Amino acid sequence: MCGIVGYIGKNNTKEILLDGLRELEYRGYDSAGIAVLSDGEFNNFKAVGKLVNLEEKTKDFKTEHFAVGIGHTRWATHGKPTELNAHPHLGECSYVVHNGIIENYAELKKELEAEGVNFLSQTDTEVIVHQFEKNLKTASSEFEAFETTISQLQGAYAILLVTKSKEDTIFFAKLGSPMLVGKNKDHEKYFASSDTPLIGHCDDVNYFDDGDYGYVTPDEIKIFNKNKEEKQPHFTKLPTNKLSAQKDGYRFFMEKEIYEQSNVITDTLLGRLGTDDIIFEELDPELFNGINEIKLCACGTSYHAALSASYLFERYARVKTSVEIASEFRYREPIMTKDTLFVVISQSGETADTLETLKMAKNAGLKTLTICNVDNSSMVRLSDATILTRAGVEKGVASTKAFATQVTIFWMLSLHLAKLRSTMDNGEIIKQIELIRQIPGAVKVRDEIHEKIKRLSKRYLHGHGFFFIGRDIFYPLALEGALKLKEISYLHAEGYPSGEMKHGPIALADPELFTIALLPEHMLYEKSKSNVEELSARDSTICAISPLQFEKADDFIATKNHESYMLEFFEMMVVVQLLSLEVSIRLGNDVDMPRNLAKSVTVE
Repeated sequence: MCGIVGYIGKNNTKEILLDGLRELEYRGYDSAGIAVLSDGEFNNFKAVGKLVNLEEKTKDFKTEHFAVGIGHTRWATHGKPTELNAHPHLGECSYVVHNGIIENYAELKKELEAEGVNFLSQTDTEVIVHQFEKNLKTASSEFEAFETTISQLQGAYAILLVTKSKEDTIFFAKLGSPMLVGKNKDHEKYFASSDTPLIGHCDDVNYFDDGDYGYVTPDEIKIFNKNKEEKQPHFTKLPTNKLSAQKDGYRFFMEKEIYEQSNVITDTLLGRLGTDDIIFEELDPELFNGINEIKLCACGTSYHAALSASYLFERYARVKTSVEIASEFRYREPIMTKDTLFVVISQSGETADTLETLKMAKNAGLKTLTICNVDNSSMVRLSDATILTRAGVEKGVASTKAFATQVTIFWMLSLHLAKLRSTMDNGEIIKQIELIRQIPGAVKVRDEIHEKIKRLSKRYLHGHGFFFIGRDIFYPLALEGALKLKEISYLHAEGYPSGEMKHGPIALADPELFTIALLPEHMLYEKSKSNVEELSARDSTICAISPLQFEKADDFIATKNHESYMLEFFEMMVVVQLLSLEVSIRLGNDVDMPRNLAKSVTVE
């Protein structure tokens, strides 16, 4: 859930670390810190809140010659967001940064305290540096002490550690949490939690595997696997141009990303649409041999995309499909059979709970497929097959274009399977492909729609809650709309199937309950309309989203007349995203960095 960076070299170490943390701030922004070792002395800076606070604290600090540095941006797991709990954590002569959770930290801490070690923070991370320094007293070398320390840790981690007695070295370890190392022709070495901070600095990068640990100096990169066997780095080339992270005149990254969805989906479709078939060159047709069931597993927004997929797989490919919340599935002792294709969905490819379910499926001998936005991520490397969504960098914590591209992929994949399983005739597949080509137009933001949402959003700032309701595949969209509003406005919202209103939730109906009703023309319109009328009769405030005029709506957002319910789905997706955005902006919230959330959830 946190972001870490490291640097060895002669350039401005402080600025390199801060630049890297800027690229990783979406992973956590409760606090941030850096530690720089130069000429045998440490300089350490920490600040609570966003990175700008750390920049202010370090404005007078400079490094003009060789130094070793590590940095961290934090999303709190153990201990409140305070300077004492911010990383890097200090021992007597060493500093450490860590992303993940040390599950046995309480036992280690108790032993260390009994030996007289004084802890300054409430974090699990601090035990790492103290355990290292304890081991250093009896070890023959710093590396042996670090190796012993890693063997004593239980949990998930990406760790960088520096110590005064090895002032040209960064020790590292990776298990469960992402990390890579990069190099360039100037013998500089860079560490980070993802590619982005290294683009423009490094020529080549090595992605660490789970269990890797070792050390890096200006002259060498030593990597050992979980069996303590030395292994050679496997370097791959980084792109030379960093994707634009500028807001381009938009108020927030989230707004920019909503507007980008048309272009992004065009990229998602590129090279994948034939005349009468969907082309996934990355998939071996044998992946689907002997498959009688699909199990989809994800968290958050990706879970809603998976729910959407279940309707498409069963409707078009006629294959039994189930959807699981990863955080529940991994502890449920599930029954998994080898005729099941196990599909995980994650924007980052690092979501901890989802990654663990993928490992479970692999251990059970199931075929696995990852739907992901980040190549070389942990899930991509572990899975049998991968389809990349091509959504590009998504800076806003509340996902928009990642969801759009995931559902696009699933629509295509359902047709690909339908072709393989002969569950749709060729003419219908051709028609569906032509509809898919229209998605970029359906998600293009119309100025008049956005302006109307800006105006009507002022009605929805107060009250005791929201219902987002829809039927069939519009139920997952209702869930996603409610999640978007919760994430960035901090208002209570729930998604429900429209037909469930009379089974309890309608008891809440009154003028201060706002109902956002998804009323597509081509999917159970009359049924959904009847459900909304029941709420209107109980005086609930209704905001109807539909191509068909609904006279009982207090507010009405008119979508286009599309020839398919799926194109209606995509346009309504944009509407609920914009509604959440505008309500949040009116409330004065930081849309891109909502409280208590982080972009990539790499811990339980």
